Amino acid sequence: MIFEWINLGFNLADGHETSFYVVHGVLIAVNILLALALGAVGVRGWMKGRA
Repeated sequence: MIFEWINLGFNLADGHETSFYVVHGVLIAVNILLALALGAVGVRGWMKGRA
């Protein structure tokens, strides 16, 4: 995943059409939301396992 973020950084620096930035902005937002949701599920499961 780190490689993909680095590659995206280089691609965004090249100067593309606005649609490219919009699509990748949406993909980044969805990726972050999924990570937060899965992290919350993991923390809840971990806390229930400790009780």
